[in-house]
Order: sequence, then C-alpha cells, then structure tokens
Amino acid sequence: MNYNDSEKGPPLGCSVDRAGVFRKFACMRALLTHPYLLVMAGGSAGSLLRYGIGRIVPPTLAGMSFPLAILLINIGASALLGLVAGWVVGRASGEEIRLLVGVGFCGGLSTFSSFSYDTAVLLQNGRVGPALLNIILNVVLCLLVSIGGLALGSKL
Repeated sequence: MNYNDSEKGPPLGCSVDRAGVFRKFACMRALLTHPYLLVMAGGSAGSLLRYGIGRIVPPTLAGMSFPLAILLINIGASALLGLVAGWVVGRASGEEIRLLVGVGFCGGLSTFSSFSYDTAVLLQNGRVGPALLNIILNVVLCLLVSIGGLALGSKL
C-alpha cells in the first residue's frame, strides 16, 4: 500500500518518501509493536506449533486412544501463560510481551474447543472413563502449572 495515496496519510505519524518508503525507525517500531500485529503474529506461531504437535504426538495414553496432544499443549500453554502473567505484573514494559506471548501465542497454542470436542467424542463413543480422565487431567494439571508459572514469573 502506498501511503502517499492514502487520504489519511502514513500510519502513526510516519513520514514516507515519494516511493512510499518509511523514513523513520520509530515508525517501523510503532508498526511492529502494534497490538493487533503482536496478537496476530503470536497467534499464528502458536497455531502452527499446535498443528505440528498434533501431527507428532501419538493419540494414545497408556495404550488407549486418548487426546494426548491437546492435553500436553494445554499444559504447556497454561504454564507459559502463568509465567508471562507473573512476569508482566508490575512491569510497565511488559505489555508487548503479554500481547505477543500471552494473548497471541498461548491463545493460538491452547484450545478449549479441541479439549471439549475430544471429550465429547470420547463420551459419544461410550468411553466415559477416558473422557473423565481427560477432564480431570486438563483442569487439574493446567491449573497447577498456571499457579507454578505465576509464582516463577513473579520472581523473574
């Protein structure tokens, strides 16, 4: 997009030359730290990682069919989100990290909808035991690692 042709001018008070090239480093920093772009970049990376883990981790636990990948993903994302949240508290400079990693990456990585779907499929197939195990493990383990992450992050 050539911002010279824009009715509103270049974004965020940036200056551009005739070719539409940004001239201020501060302008590029403002664009690269824009909240929507941070969330989008983090969410994209988290979603790609979730997909990759889902392709690598076998869907079994102790020899039975089980949504192990989603469990591991949710535990990891809960720990990371707790760590980031604990680190950001009381820091003026943590907002960009919170948006990129906490909101974007962890939001794209973990997924309550996949957890819910996997549990519903287990229940539909009459596998009540694995469904209950999935619920208990996701809730308890994710809560524990979130608490641990908060405690650790607040000490960093």
